[in-house]
Amino acid sequence: MTEEPYRWLEAIGNRREYVREQLKGGSPVLAASLLDGILLLGVSRGQGKVFEIHDRHAVAALGHPADIEKVRQAAIDAAHLEAFTRAPEDVSLRRLVGFGLSAQLKQNFEQLFTAPVLGEFVFAELGLDPRTDVLVRLRFDGSFTVQRGGLMVVAPDADAEAEAVQWLKANWGAPTSWADAARQLLEAWWLLSTGRGFGDPVPTPAEREAGWRAATADGQIELGWLKRQTHRAIRYEALDPAQLSAPVVK
Repeated sequence: MTEEPYRWLEAIGNRREYVREQLKGGSPVLAASLLDGILLLGVSRGQGKVFEIHDRHAVAALGHPADIEKVRQAAIDAAHLEAFTRAPEDVSLRRLVGFGLSAQLKQNFEQLFTAPVLGEFVFAELGLDPRTDVLVRLRFDGSFTVQRGGLMVVAPDADAEAEAVQWLKANWGAPTSWADAARQLLEAWWLLSTGRGFGDPVPTPAEREAGWRAATADGQIELGWLKRQTHRAIRYEALDPAQLSAPVVK
């Protein structure tokens, strides 16, 4: 009987390693809070990675398509229920994630006779300005991190994820448009996806651009845009990646 807690901890550890192994090789997703809105970016090969959730909320994810869809639908249902029982402006990521999605993922992960969620997520909430934007990093075990605006990266490897964020912050060139920001995020996506890393020597800007353009030639760049200034109640817009086709002079 006294061995049961240790067996449970061992089983949880094995489960964590299993999920991480399943997520290995997944295509990273990234989010950036900008002056005009929030940009979410992913590169897919047939399955969606960037989605609208509610009027001013969106999500990007990596993982198994069925699990991503399950979490997306749960977020949509929770947001609509919150909007119906309270008001649309009362829908917040802190409630959606903190009191809903996080608990569901934690339960799925810790109940050893149920399948864990094979997915990692970044949720975005548009504020009145970049200082009030909210980004939430939700993990497969239900743990999450909340930050005000800035940059967020979701990658299969936690160390590479942290390095990508630091590299982006150090090289973030105050983009003047969503297209400029998307190109910078795609450079980080390419470095993550190819395992080149962010230490010296990092490929030159021209090599990074050539790299992500070649790597996305047989995939689909997905761009979700939460627009800050609009007359529409729904702020989400799916952007056309064709606008990134023109080479950038650096």
